[in-house]
Amino acid sequence: MHVQEWLDTVPAAAVYAVVGLVIGLESLGIPLPGEIILVSAALLSSQHAGIDPLILGACASAGAVIGDSIGYAIGRKGGRPLLAWLGRKFPGHFSEGHVATAERSFQKWGMWAVFFGRFVALLRIFAGPLAGVLRMPYWKFLTANVLGGILWAGGTTAVIYYVGIVAESWLKRFSWLGLVAAVLVGLVSMLVLKRRARSALPGQSAAEPETVPATD
Repeated sequence: MHVQEWLDTVPAAAVYAVVGLVIGLESLGIPLPGEIILVSAALLSSQHAGIDPLILGACASAGAVIGDSIGYAIGRKGGRPLLAWLGRKFPGHFSEGHVATAERSFQKWGMWAVFFGRFVALLRIFAGPLAGVLRMPYWKFLTANVLGGILWAGGTTAVIYYVGIVAESWLKRFSWLGLVAAVLVGLVSMLVLKRRARSALPGQSAAEPETVPATD
């Protein structure tokens, strides 16, 4: 069953809870399809009067911020042995190469890596635990975490919600052509945000960044 079809079968409160939980677990460091769940729920809210996009965006933002904060605490306590354990459990996501790339980003950009990392799938999983492992000052982490979480979750919800509204209007006149065009607009918007986020992170370039020691 498609994600959106499954979400359509459960009460609105359950949709809010599932979105917040999945995004929270992904932000905590568990590889889950948080973005797919959020996009599906946001599109559903544009077609389902019982699902409020404002509440949905708030639940997604809360899940992102809380999950990242728990991941930070776990990373700070577990240290590098935690990354080694995650690498054995999830080699596709926490391989040595991925960890090294994310670590270079954090060492050069600090809190901005947490902020922009919210828009990049790999760093979205890494941000909390790695910031804790590198002992980033918590106030810096929390500031970037809150701003990035709200902008990513709220922005994604808003864009997909309005794309869904437009698609529904077009479908009445242009059938599936309207849906294809509306979905393309949404995808292009998301890709532009992700491209800008990646361009701001040094891990995407070949040059080695200058290492800045982390301080408490």
